[in-house]
Amino acid sequence: MQDIKLDNYVSGGKEIPYLDDLSTLSPEDKARMLEVGVVLDKEHQESGTFIQMDNTPVHACTAQKGVEVMTIRQGLEKYAWLSDYLWKAVGKDSDKYTAHVEAKQGNGYFIRVLPGVKTEYPVQSCLYMTKGESVQDVHNIIVAEEGAELHIITGCTSSVGKEGGVHLGVSEFYIKKGARVTFTMIHRWDPEVMVRPRTGVIVEEDGLFLSNYVLLKPVRSLQMYPAAWCVGKNATARFNSILIATPGSEMDVGSKVFLNAEGARTEIISRAITTGGNITARGYIEGNAPEVKGHLECRGLILDGGGIIYAVPELKGAVPGIDLSHEAAVGKIAEEEVEYLMARGLNRAEATAIIVRGFLRVDIEGLPPVLSAEIERAVKASEQDVM
Repeated sequence: MQDIKLDNYVSGGKEIPYLDDLSTLSPEDKARMLEVGVVLDKEHQESGTFIQMDNTPVHACTAQKGVEVMTIRQGLEKYAWLSDYLWKAVGKDSDKYTAHVEAKQGNGYFIRVLPGVKTEYPVQSCLYMTKGESVQDVHNIIVAEEGAELHIITGCTSSVGKEGGVHLGVSEFYIKKGARVTFTMIHRWDPEVMVRPRTGVIVEEDGLFLSNYVLLKPVRSLQMYPAAWCVGKNATARFNSILIATPGSEMDVGSKVFLNAEGARTEIISRAITTGGNITARGYIEGNAPEVKGHLECRGLILDGGGIIYAVPELKGAVPGIDLSHEAAVGKIAEEEVEYLMARGLNRAEATAIIVRGFLRVDIEGLPPVLSAEIERAVKASEQDVM
């Protein structure tokens, strides 16, 4: 994976005025945000909205009682206890990218749901890059208090063109007892952007964290390996990812889960397609307590144009009484499947599109209809590009 020389890029950037009225955004900006599931029209319903352009948060609001959405700096000013969460799920010295975010005091969002509150609609956020040859430093903290339920859709995108840039995003999730968090992240970058998200999740007793990651458009390089620690009895973490690597793209993507409490559960599922790019699909599950259960599944599809898919599933069992499993498969579209559909009146391109669409479909238990619709829309919008 390509090492990024951060000194070659500008940090910071000029301040962008705060936007009380998001309708003042340019049609081009709104269109880019819509492509990653962020809807800014007045009729759209959400529990809150956060927009950051380059390194400046330009909008933060809430639309439901018991849901808080603000910048992380505002959160630290409002709540003294928030500093106790800072850099606990992700170490600031994990690598040079986290160290850069910490040194630059990267801003981002603080989202909190109060005990027992359930979001009626998703909280939506957008991390948007507009300045080329620059670094976007982002630090997010999400806290779901005991018994709360939170759905987030985050769209990350750019309009920097051939100049490229670097996105560094640190996200820390704290899932309290009995809380449920669904986090859906859709990325759509310019082809010269390099992306380094860093995510840590701590799940307490009977808590649930469900992550969905979608990247279907070109990117120069992506490297991410989010980690979840299930520290409470019957805690659950699930990761789903859908990836398409076009020519020139390099992706090193995976998830790792530590099952550290009795009855903890995890499932890691990835679907990867290459039309010429390179994908390393990783997965790691570690069972450190009795009666834990984990499953890891990676499936890759190589289409015309070549490319490489490298599947790296890993399991580690440390105590008796655990149940961990994995399966991985990389291959091409079976010719008999294409011929079967063609015999029913489809041409080869139509038959291939149906097979690809079915391959990318991941049944995600517990996903709200609005988020299922966003994932379906993103997959459908990329169909033509894959073909």
